[in-house]
Amino acid sequence: MGVFLAPMAGVTDLAYRLIAREFGADLVVSEMISAQALVYENKRTLQMLATEEAERPVAIQLFGHKPAVMAEAAQIVIDHCRPEMIDLNFGCPTPKVVKNGDGAALLREPELLEEIVSAVVKASSVPVTAKIRMGWDQGSINCVEIAQRAAGAGAFWITIHARTRDQFYAGQADWGWIRRVVETCPVPVVGNGDIFSAEDAQRMLAETGCAHVAVGRGAQGNPWIFREIQAAIGGEPIPPRPTIAERIRVAWRHLELKAEYDGVRMAVKEMRPHLAWYLKGVPHSAEIRRQLNTAESMEEVRELLIQLVPEK
Repeated sequence: MGVFLAPMAGVTDLAYRLIAREFGADLVVSEMISAQALVYENKRTLQMLATEEAERPVAIQLFGHKPAVMAEAAQIVIDHCRPEMIDLNFGCPTPKVVKNGDGAALLREPELLEEIVSAVVKASSVPVTAKIRMGWDQGSINCVEIAQRAAGAGAFWITIHARTRDQFYAGQADWGWIRRVVETCPVPVVGNGDIFSAEDAQRMLAETGCAHVAVGRGAQGNPWIFREIQAAIGGEPIPPRPTIAERIRVAWRHLELKAEYDGVRMAVKEMRPHLAWYLKGVPHSAEIRRQLNTAESMEEVRELLIQLVPEK
């Protein structure tokens, strides 16, 4: 069984994928990337295909609703960075994505979804996986049908986030639907949703029978969760939670990696939510977090973070 870093927009860029692998993630998945933008050779989108050997195995996630465009985009991905897998996004709930017929909108069009998977599988020389949700809403839960269609079209495995599109990330994930998919799907199933600790991962594996687990929000500012889950499922003692100094050290390393790949200005700006996650629960950090949201340079960030390191 494997422990994966789930794809998250604004989170699973190259810098964080490298960190997640260092802490024990067996597979990391990129932010979702627009197939249409790749085909149009959008410069910023092509830059999102940057990978490093140290992060492999890595999957690149694509979204779109046109089978031919998705297939062409898959070929572009393989030519640029040859990932170990290509993942197809059929679960993103955000309005700007679904209004174009992408992401979770495809849960309402099972035949088109199946056609997309088939087209990408035929075009790809690496395994193709699919990420889905339970359904569009509570009145149209169809994950069992969707998983069977995707598997029949050649998907290597299915990842299911156990919420509907209408739930976004609210409420509680219904792991019972993961079990239903496991029991009826002919390919491995990856469970996703509400894994915030090693104990959560163990419980999901036991309750659903899924082959692997994918950690999303539970990994935000918390790469330590991967080594903790690995220890738990390996029957070893769960390592102690990181000290404040360790959290700040890794947060700074994360920023340095982003600056290396994206430039200082973009890195400092895009790290703001990450820094808030790293500092969550750190005593007396509220004012520091507020100031970090307006910091403009690496030096400002460093000076603010140092203030939180306990004196020995």
